[in-house]
Amino acid sequence: MAKLRVAMIAPPWLSIPPNGYGGIEEVIYNLTNGLKKLGVDVELFTIKPSTIPGVKKHYYYQDEQYAHIHKPLYETTPVAVTQVMFALKAIAEDGKYDLIHDHNGFLGPLALYWANRYGGLPPALHTHHGPPFSDKQRLEVGIPDNLPMWGQFGGGKGLYLVGISASLMKPAPEELKLITLPPVHHGLDVTKFPYLQKKAEHFITLGRFSRDKGQHTAVQLCDELGYKLEMAGIVAGISNLKQLVLELANPLSNYRSNGDFQYYSDHILPTTIKNPKIRYIGNISGQRKLSFFAQAKAFLFPIDWEEPFGMVLIEALACGTPVVAMNRGSVPEIIEHGKNGFIANTVKEFRHYMQKVDEIDPAACRRTVEEKFSVDKMARNYLDRYKQILSLEKSRP
Repeated sequence: MAKLRVAMIAPPWLSIPPNGYGGIEEVIYNLTNGLKKLGVDVELFTIKPSTIPGVKKHYYYQDEQYAHIHKPLYETTPVAVTQVMFALKAIAEDGKYDLIHDHNGFLGPLALYWANRYGGLPPALHTHHGPPFSDKQRLEVGIPDNLPMWGQFGGGKGLYLVGISASLMKPAPEELKLITLPPVHHGLDVTKFPYLQKKAEHFITLGRFSRDKGQHTAVQLCDELGYKLEMAGIVAGISNLKQLVLELANPLSNYRSNGDFQYYSDHILPTTIKNPKIRYIGNISGQRKLSFFAQAKAFLFPIDWEEPFGMVLIEALACGTPVVAMNRGSVPEIIEHGKNGFIANTVKEFRHYMQKVDEIDPAACRRTVEEKFSVDKMARNYLDRYKQILSLEKSRP
């Protein structure tokens, strides 16, 4: 059988692998390496700084475009359109790819839906990384309904979707389910994560600061219980601790209108000022991030939204660090209650389980990743989806 040739279209925002924050980019990096080991010829459509040894890359942008990602639609859209159009033109001109695998939210499936209807491109798989399908909670806070958009995709020729968790895809419109394949969980290379059996006496959070992520709950509970808490991540796109301090001190800062900045300023900062046991350490990456995970007593994940897939959960588990998480989104697909962490339904339960994390065996946490969330398993699952798509397309009249 000839080697399968796949065009992997990444977003233009961050390099692959990412330098710090970048969940989708980390997934693409791991997946590309995993597929390569399985004998798949993957070519990456990305940005110039991206580097995966042994993988050919194509790019339009010379550097990361993340500085534009939170700008208004009329400023951000041209960047995303350029990335997708550049890739699809190159794929069509080449004419010898077997399949396209896209990771560009909303725009990717839109372009592929119409491109496949008019021919000239191989069949395509789009990974739906999120955001979740609209529900009452999202509509009540003013987030536009995305269900009418997704409902337009049913029956599209040559386009298929896969979600990153079963919980993410469960509320999908019925029309979309016609082209949706079984979900594929993220995977990582557990050998790159340090394992520590003996933990320090502090808790951690890591992620973008926002009400959805719920860091204020971790702050509140650690303050009440007298526990040490170290928090890492970005605040309104700010990853430098010194810059954040300057913006917080400036009453005329342009960040004052940013919801995530307001969240940190109003709900996180006051406690870090009065309680030295609770501190924000800025954004972290590389070896520092791995040590951060490995040394912690437990990773706290008090989310207040339907998280599509918590990559940070399996990163913590790979280091042998148990997780205490709210029962939202994909959490029950990752955390086995009482085995590699605890799942709470209320803040009161979350508080209770924080005091029981010593009951969790770090070795069981690491085994979860080795057995269920490895790069090899993710790559094999995606390869199965590719073969399924090619079989379905071959059987079309």
